[in-house]
Amino acid sequence: MPIEFYRWLVNSPWSHLLNSSEWVFPVVQTLHFIGFALSIGTIAIVDFRLLGLGMKRQSAADLAADLEPWTRLGIAVMLITGPLMFSTDAVAYHYNPSFQFKMVCLAFALLFHFTLRRWAVRSDAPPVAAGLVAVMSLLLWAGVVAGGRMIAFI
Repeated sequence: MPIEFYRWLVNSPWSHLLNSSEWVFPVVQTLHFIGFALSIGTIAIVDFRLLGLGMKRQSAADLAADLEPWTRLGIAVMLITGPLMFSTDAVAYHYNPSFQFKMVCLAFALLFHFTLRRWAVRSDAPPVAAGLVAVMSLLLWAGVVAGGRMIAFI
């Protein structure tokens, strides 16, 4: 995207709102973290089940179905609050390697979640394949968190 778009975002009304108050940005950031906790937490629970590391009384498919509303809520919250936070300093975020890494991991994690991981959870996937899918899912989401955490330091 052209840099003018990022400058427009920085000057947008919602960006000014987030930057104008001592409390608005931290509240949005807290909601963002809650969204991540909901989504990644519920995803990790199912991934650990696929690895045979808990919740063995319930199939991975049943567990995923029970947690799906919470996972989707978490993803929705983070996909709403993330762009709001991005708009506060879009030009700097655009050039930040940690932010770029986070966005690549997020794109792959979401694509992976709604394709291969869904297949592994809902099918009778061989345990080795399901385990590999779970490990990849955990690594992608860990990359999202690590990239996000490093944004402030790079």
